[in-house]
Amino acid sequence: MVDYFIMKAAQYSKYGGPEVIEIRDVPKLSPSENQVLVEIHAASVNPIDWKIRNGMLGDRGPIKFPVTIGGNFSGVVVEAGSKISEFKVGDEVYGQALVLNGGSGSYAEFSTSNQENTARKPSNINHIEAASLPLVGISALQGLEQHINLQKGQKILIHGGAGGIGTIAIQIAKHIGARVATTVSTKDVEYVKKLGADEVIDYKSERFEEKLRDFDAVFEASGKDIIEPSFKVLKKGGIFVTMTAPPDQELAKKYGVRAMRESTDTTTPNFNRLTELVEAGVVKPQVDRVFKLEETRQAFEYKETGHPRGKVVIAVK
Repeated sequence: MVDYFIMKAAQYSKYGGPEVIEIRDVPKLSPSENQVLVEIHAASVNPIDWKIRNGMLGDRGPIKFPVTIGGNFSGVVVEAGSKISEFKVGDEVYGQALVLNGGSGSYAEFSTSNQENTARKPSNINHIEAASLPLVGISALQGLEQHINLQKGQKILIHGGAGGIGTIAIQIAKHIGARVATTVSTKDVEYVKKLGADEVIDYKSERFEEKLRDFDAVFEASGKDIIEPSFKVLKKGGIFVTMTAPPDQELAKKYGVRAMRESTDTTTPNFNRLTELVEAGVVKPQVDRVFKLEETRQAFEYKETGHPRGKVVIAVK
């Protein structure tokens, strides 16, 4: 007999590695007045998920244990709060349900998500593909369109082109009409060429700062400490945008470039813009491997020890 008041969720009750994750039976949730309750079909793994789990983001706010892991999701609305006007029961949606943003965590059969962190799922992709997109898609979108303001004919270096953000950034940059260089490991050279990269630097055997010059922009999505070498490839007045540590502004001034750290803004307008690009065929999700909810621990082990191409996804339903 099915118990409709109980759901399964991937949770942890202390900070640590993947070994702290457990699949538990927990009470089913109810949304607040500004939230939707979503039946989760799929979720995906992001660096912020394991950083929270490891206790690396304690400054972002207190975590109340036990906590359901995960943020990215795709699923179907099954209940809407009293102040919800944008969504109704039965809508296919995707978004962010990270606990630090007020969601309930997405590695669960059901999750609550704030209205402003939710959008209608692109109609031309499935839930697995949609769940892969929220953080990486909006990160790439903000970086190239909003912060760099990349233009046709400009040159951009995208670090980590085979990663979750990099794969989307390459596609958006090529759609804009830019010339794209990217850094990847040896095994991913041909992969990023198929995504559209014009010039590929194998960081295992080549130094990008010795091969590239006079670039308009650098988008750092690899998580590596390569700020000064990146400044060297920029032309005067060029811009460096990073997803990792804040760049040294004095160093940027020395090289005559602009530099900023990006914080991903997973709001409905950004989701809607991402949906436009997906439905137009500009952005195609890149899914490396799919795990079951019961295999959440293994999914994190794979993500944290390997170098996936694109995204690692959890199939919940």
